This record gives sequence, structure tokens and C-alpha cells, in this order.
Amino acid sequence: MTAPYVGIMVNDKMYSWIPSGTTKYEAIHYYIEAGKRYGVTPCFFRMQDCKEDGTVKAYVNENNRYVEKIIPTPTVIHNRAIYPTEKENVQLAAWEENGLRIFNRWNRYGKLKVHELLMLDDTLRPHLPGTFPATPAHITEMMRMYDEIIVKPDRSSVGRGVMKLKREPGGWVLIYPRTLSVNNKHFKQLRFRSALPRLLHKRLAGMSYIVQQCLPLATYRGRPFDMRVSVQRGAAGDWQVTGIIAKVAGKATFITNVAQGGTVHRLEHIIQEEYPQLNPDKVLADVCNFSLRAAKQMSARLPHLADLGMDIGITASGFPLFIECNGKDQRYGFREAGMMDEWKSTYFNPMAYAKYLLDHPDGTPPM
Repeated sequence: MTAPYVGIMVNDKMYSWIPSGTTKYEAIHYYIEAGKRYGVTPCFFRMQDCKEDGTVKAYVNENNRYVEKIIPTPTVIHNRAIYPTEKENVQLAAWEENGLRIFNRWNRYGKLKVHELLMLDDTLRPHLPGTFPATPAHITEMMRMYDEIIVKPDRSSVGRGVMKLKREPGGWVLIYPRTLSVNNKHFKQLRFRSALPRLLHKRLAGMSYIVQQCLPLATYRGRPFDMRVSVQRGAAGDWQVTGIIAKVAGKATFITNVAQGGTVHRLEHIIQEEYPQLNPDKVLADVCNFSLRAAKQMSARLPHLADLGMDIGITASGFPLFIECNGKDQRYGFREAGMMDEWKSTYFNPMAYAKYLLDHPDGTPPM
């Protein structure tokens, strides 16, 4: 008997790479290996490949080759594509009305929306930065309250477009990326006294931004660092922390994202070298507990969440600080740090959760 199919929805570029097996940041062979463990058959397709007759054109691994074939549309689908418009969201909702179960169906919730949801939990509030829509009035008000603030796009990822305002003698300095490319590693500085510079107004007009209090992040060798915490549902349907990797800002920037020049490290190594007064096990436990509480708070109000990448910082005393949450986790940081077991697990857990959904077709995942 053929193992039931589990769909993995990808974007056009990823789909084009599958036949050659050179899928860059995605280790899809781990999906295949996980499928064998959990008794499911992963198949890879795009949204437009689903047909009205209940079939889908998809790549399936057969004898170590990816073969494109027509198969019945899987009843459980893991979304690893980014669909930016409401049109696609409506279409995916219609699929669910017809009986499909899609986890991480929508993975581009705005940072402001996530902040507002987390603020509803009194126990999470002390861990959250002051956050507002980045209007000129809100930025000016935040400049009165803090010496450093962050201005970043509400919906972008990998650190793209993030700016910093820092008070200095006689005025302020705006630190901003030279381009809005995801691979930008060059930042420029613009000094001004009080009136917000024209460049900042221009960027605010181009897309939606938020403004945040600059968090008092712990540092490693003089540079701020935070953590990517992989939080996923697994074989029992409940949330778990798959792994934690520390990201240290590059020499010329305040941004920790690897795409913007950051480097990855094991958190315990940083604590041992830089903060010997802290207990590494307690810091890890506190970060895990906070991340799980945040995931549960979000999943209680946002449907179908199962695979998240949270950016969490700590203070020099080890207190967790929430930065943002990514609905499409970039998992390769574990590989870059040599944490191969954690990297592999980030692919196994979604397949384990898919098997849970197949085994509980009428059930609701636990909180």
C-alpha cells in the first residue's frame, strides 16, 4: 500500500530547482528521509499546480529521482511558499473549506499584528519592545523617549530595510542600508538635528514600517546578538523548541541577520565566554519557555500555525526579549553553525506533524 501523500507547497524558483536536487537553502532530502520514518510520501508542488478535478502536478521522489507526475491532491499540506496578496489567502481558505488541511497557510503576518497579539498576554508584555506604526509623529515621540530606536518594514524578512536612529551630541544619526536588497551589507549614516530627514520620509512612503524601542541586547565581543529559536509542532501535535542558534551582528552593522553580514554561534559558547556569571541551562530554559508561551499565544488567535522562527534576544542578565516572529523560518543557520541534528529536525518535525494531522482528521491540535 502506497504511503499517503503529504504536500509541500513551494514557490516557482524552488520548484524549478527540484529535478537537479540543488535547492540551495532547502534540504528537501530530509523531507524524503522523514517521510520514510513517519510513513508518508512528501510531494512538492506550487499553488497553481492544483487542478479542479482533485489532482495536482507534483514532484515525487522515486528511486532517488524526482519525477513529475499527476497525483491526488494531498489532504495535508505544509506551506513553504510566500504568497503576498489576499487573493492567494482567499484561495487557500477555499481549499480548506473543501477539506484540505494546510499548516502555516499564511506566513506573512505583519510585525505590528504579532506585537498586538502578544500584548494581550500580561505575562509576555515585559518581554516586548515599545512598538508603533512608523509615522513621523510616532517616530518623533519615540525620539523623545529613547536614545536609540529601530525603524523596520512591517512585513519584510532577513533584516531587509532595517534602520536605526541614534542620539548623539548635537542631534541624531540615521543609520540606514544603502539598498533595500536582501543581500545588502553596506550601511550609510546621515546626521540631522531634529527634523526627520527627507530620505527617511521617502522610505516611509514606500512601504509600511514600524518603529520600536531599541532593545538592550547582550553583546558578544562588543557586538549585539540575538537568537533564532525554531518552534514547531511535532508528532504529538503540540509545540516544541527544535533548536536555538545565536546570531551576532557583523562588524559594520547593528543587524544580526546572516543575510546582512551576521554570523552564527552556539548560545552556550557565547554565555561561557562572555557571561560566565550566568547559568547556560537556565538561560536556555528561560528562552525556550518564553518562546513556547509566545507560540501558544499566537496560535490561539492565528489559524494553522505549526512552524515558526522566532528572533529572541536576552539582556546581559539573561532576561528574554522578543524581537519578531517569522512564519517561514530560514533554517540554514543551524547548518552554518554545524548543528546538523537540529537542522535535520527542522525538516522532520513538519512531517511528524503532518502524520499527526492524517491520523486525527477531525481533531484540533493541542495548545
